[in-house]
Amino acid sequence: MIRYIRRAAGCCLVLLVALLLNAARVQVFQAGALDENPANRRKNIERYEQRRGNILVDGKSVTGSKDTGEQLRWERTYAQGPLYAPVTGYASQTYGTAFVEAAEDGVLSGTDPLLAPFPLLTGLTRGQRPGGNVVTTIRAAAQRAAYEGLGGRRGAVAALEPATGRVLALVSSPSYDPGLLSGTGRAVTDAWARLNASRSQPMLNRAIRQTYPPGSTFKIVTAAAALDAGTVLDADAPTDTPDPYLLPGTRTSLPNEAKGCERASLAHAIRVSCNSVLANLGVKTGLKSMLDTVERFGFNDCGIRIPSPVVASNFDRRMSDDQLALSSIGQFDTRATPLQMAMVAAAVANGGDLNRPRLVDATTTRGGGVVSQTATRSYQQAMNPATALQLQRMMVDVVESGTGGNAAIPGVTVGGKTGTAQHGVGNSGVPYAWFISWAQKDGTGVPGVAVAVVVEDAAARRGDVTGGGLAAPIARAVMAAVLGD
Repeated sequence: MIRYIRRAAGCCLVLLVALLLNAARVQVFQAGALDENPANRRKNIERYEQRRGNILVDGKSVTGSKDTGEQLRWERTYAQGPLYAPVTGYASQTYGTAFVEAAEDGVLSGTDPLLAPFPLLTGLTRGQRPGGNVVTTIRAAAQRAAYEGLGGRRGAVAALEPATGRVLALVSSPSYDPGLLSGTGRAVTDAWARLNASRSQPMLNRAIRQTYPPGSTFKIVTAAAALDAGTVLDADAPTDTPDPYLLPGTRTSLPNEAKGCERASLAHAIRVSCNSVLANLGVKTGLKSMLDTVERFGFNDCGIRIPSPVVASNFDRRMSDDQLALSSIGQFDTRATPLQMAMVAAAVANGGDLNRPRLVDATTTRGGGVVSQTATRSYQQAMNPATALQLQRMMVDVVESGTGGNAAIPGVTVGGKTGTAQHGVGNSGVPYAWFISWAQKDGTGVPGVAVAVVVEDAAARRGDVTGGGLAAPIARAVMAAVLGD
């Protein structure tokens, strides 16, 4: 009898050891895979057990949370959702996160170990702290001025503080309410389908995720390349550019809408926007020097983050001379985001030193303790300081006596450049209206803001679409809002 008891006890011991080994295998070696299994709802339940941290603009929250009483308890809410959607993105229990909600998800959801007083202990225990807050660089007045200026038309605005790289406004139009996507259920899936199917693409962040031919605003980049390379030694001296100008190796003439472009100086060509002069200077400067300059401004860089990733602006690395001529006036395959063109204006305003754009100033705990601080970082010296000074003068001339008069602000020095970008098969589409600018309060010595505006106004008559007419007044409103704060 004792022998059988011992056998049974041994068998139970083997089974117990096997059970313990299996439990260890599941809890230690398979824990990660089980956590990530789509069928495991425990992670989502834990994630929404507490309020999400908030995103702040001018010290005030533009997000919140509401208690649904459901299994996924806390649902995201948005104050003035369409106004701030290009900044916040969405935090959806169904579709995940986007933009700042995604880039700073660890802080907002409370999973970032830096939120804990003892990060290592929190990591070992897999604990979760209350969600922290994200302090943005956005200025509420500038954001509203840009949003109201676009008035629901397709387009975008990006505004930067040249000396720091802070993003002061980031608007995409038409917009949407991210609160429609926050929860679960039929209403959320219907809203997602409706928004994605809309021809106006309200969920597309045109300020950082859409590129456009920049048209004549790109002439500022070409002028910087020509001055830095020594192609132009005196910006006020006549050039040898004929009017009409034949594209190299072709029989195609490049037209000018402006008058007085025959042998015009660089300064005059910028003031009245002569296509021929800048196309000719781009070819003379050469592809290598043009590439060196455009890439110092940020073109062709896939790694720009604000902290959300920004789609790369394009300037082809291989081109024939006729293609280079068109690229030098912002046509052919040259494409840029509004943020990229705001960086161009900011570099000119800041003496050639281009700072990395940033949308987040700091992250904090729920109680306000600083978790991280974002410092100003230089991107590159986009051009020589002497070149920047000359371009500042030329851009001021554009506003004071050229095509950008609609951007003028009393008591403020404003520099700008208009652009009307052709697109579509045979340039048949309604052109995009561009305006880039910077502004400095008289007597301050420091530029306060740089702005880029693009308007896709399909309802406008083709002849009425000009950067000076449609985009410049929006830029003026944004600059005035920043400098008036």
